[in-house]
Amino acid sequence: MKRTALILPILVVGLFVAASSVYVVDEREKALVLQFGQIKAVKEEPGLAFKIPFIQEVVKYEDRILSLDTQPLEITPLDDRRLVVDAFARWRIADVRQFRQAVGAGGEARAENRLERILNAATREVLGSVSSGKILSADRVALMNLIRDTARTQSKELGVEVVDVRIKRADLPSQNLNATFARMRAEREREAADEIARGNEAAQKVRAQADRTVVELTSEARKNAEIIRGEADAKRNAIFAEAFGRDPEFFAFYRSLSAYEKALTGNNSSMVISPDSEFFTYLKSDKAPTAPSE
Repeated sequence: MKRTALILPILVVGLFVAASSVYVVDEREKALVLQFGQIKAVKEEPGLAFKIPFIQEVVKYEDRILSLDTQPLEITPLDDRRLVVDAFARWRIADVRQFRQAVGAGGEARAENRLERILNAATREVLGSVSSGKILSADRVALMNLIRDTARTQSKELGVEVVDVRIKRADLPSQNLNATFARMRAEREREAADEIARGNEAAQKVRAQADRTVVELTSEARKNAEIIRGEADAKRNAIFAEAFGRDPEFFAFYRSLSAYEKALTGNNSSMVISPDSEFFTYLKSDKAPTAPSE
């Protein structure tokens, strides 16, 4: 009985010591074995591992990609138009031994504070070297990659790797919005006025060219019409002359009928003329008047 009473405490102590000497590393973690604050072992592979109980301790860190949201940062680009930039970063612990030596017992929280200062400095350096228009355009992707590379170089001493940097928004400070919008509106109105002036100038040129074309076409058409009319009159006169030469009496008769047609038009035509005038010759006789003999 006394022996059993002695064995049970020894077994309990043995089990406690054995349990204290075993630790488990998850696949999402990295572990350091510390002895009096000094790094004695690094465990990066998942599974069971052993340590000296009561003397050594195990500190675990995330092996996954972590997120860091920085505070909104006010920067001044080359064109002196201030912007409020809100960014975030993705980072991971690349060298757990160097990470422990850099941040000590502060762990990931202390690393994030230092990493945020590095990101802010890189953001100011990169965005301060370009104009605000480039920041607000599609070139932002190249700028974000440049910030990432700059921060990655400066954060190597922390044992971390900056995986990615993204700008969530880049806005004007609230106190500058009204003035900036007014300036942008004035610029757009000036551009619109320039476009309208250029449009009016182009319209005037088109109208002037159209008017000139109309005048040229009308003049050309009138000239052609006069030529055709002259040629037609010449042909008509030639035909009349030939007809008159063939039958002078018929030509005289035709001219008399034409004269009657022009003179006796309308319902109230009145004429004051001598009854024995040659005008009525064909009304009194079917022969043409004879020419007076010399």
